[in-house]
Amino acid sequence: MSAPVPPLPVTEVIVCTTCRPPGASRDLPAAGAALFEAVQAARQHGPINNAVRVRGMACLSSCSRACSVAFQAPGKYTYLFGDLVPDAETAEHVLACAGQHATASDGNLLRNERPARLRSGILARLPPALEVPDA
Repeated sequence: MSAPVPPLPVTEVIVCTTCRPPGASRDLPAAGAALFEAVQAARQHGPINNAVRVRGMACLSSCSRACSVAFQAPGKYTYLFGDLVPDAETAEHVLACAGQHATASDGNLLRNERPARLRSGILARLPPALEVPDA
């Protein structure tokens, strides 16, 4: 009898809801909010990956590189991407990349394997957090 394989941690997609490209009017809705809505719509209309969760967050502090999205999961690399276009195609690419992050044991996302709109615009790749030993 083999031991059960533990499930992979859930990958969280965080979309900055306040992102605005440089020079964008503050009187218009934020492009980041439009990207968040597009990602939510794509998630509702596409196959549901239970290993991926999506949430919006006001400000990921990548203001000069709007629109931005982060991928994170316990024990995995965290990625932050910017310069994204707030449309349906980008939303599909974000969810596809999140699926790759979810299935990669360490969360590593190789550039040439990422969806086209996430092959550039990388702002950060952070190593997994160190585990704190029990006291």
